[in-house]
Amino acid sequence: MSGSAAVLAEVVRSGFVEGRHRGALVVLGADGSVVRVVGDPELPVFPRSSNKPMQAAGVLRAGLPLSGERLALAAASHAGEDFHRELAARMLAEHGLTEAALRCPPEGGSRLAMNCSGKHAAMLAACAVNGWPTESYTDPGHPLQVLIRETAEAATGEPVAHTGVDGCGAPLFAFSLTGLARAFRAFVLAAPDTPERRVADAMRAHPEYVGGTARADSLLMRAVPGVLSKAGAEGVQAVALPDGRALAFKVEDGAARARGPVLASVLRSLDVPVPGPAAGALVSAVEGGGRVVGEVRAVV
Repeated sequence: MSGSAAVLAEVVRSGFVEGRHRGALVVLGADGSVVRVVGDPELPVFPRSSNKPMQAAGVLRAGLPLSGERLALAAASHAGEDFHRELAARMLAEHGLTEAALRCPPEGGSRLAMNCSGKHAAMLAACAVNGWPTESYTDPGHPLQVLIRETAEAATGEPVAHTGVDGCGAPLFAFSLTGLARAFRAFVLAAPDTPERRVADAMRAHPEYVGGTARADSLLMRAVPGVLSKAGAEGVQAVALPDGRALAFKVEDGAARARGPVLASVLRSLDVPVPGPAAGALVSAVEGGGRVVGEVRAVV
């Protein structure tokens, strides 16, 4: 992305711009057409956890009967709060599995506390209902991962550009930002009871299971009716509005501090008000001497 990255945000300290975050962004209109581009959103990126709704839809296509909080947790990057860990453990136990079956790395000594444990628990449960091997469920050639790849390609309208290993150990598929925005748009506009719409509806109905009580995605979905939002590591964000408008961007250097201000700015440009705590979660303050002396400011 380096040759085509544009400035998305500036780091302002005491009225002085001391740094810049570059990247790419795309906005789709309600009809699915590209209405705004910054940088080159056609270059493939790893969406990281922004891929999770597609992974959850793949689990549904595998025949796992998930709904409600369980389905939201399957698409989650959760904060490891008690209710996250407890539900992930129940999802495993319902299929005769334990925490030991998880292939995600431990967080604070517990694999259940790792932010992707809900996704991994759902993947293992899908293997259990199909009689597929559980030991190799993170192998890209595993039947479940092949189905997830096909689901993601259908949603984005693109072939996978590259396959890697995510931080949690699961396969990671690269797409363009335009494809990522297209996928989120497809999820909110999908027909009722389809896997895609079921995932979108579960995430929006139970946003605290997608992130946590203080996570930006959760607060945004709670505050803005009908919005579907999912961040990914390394500065990725994808959002779809209920009318079909959608956006996706990546901060090239992976700085999470730029993600909130850029998202807030783009939502303002789309006349989407973000009230209360959700608005506060999208602010990135710059501190000096124990007090706020500046901000990370979007320039898009």
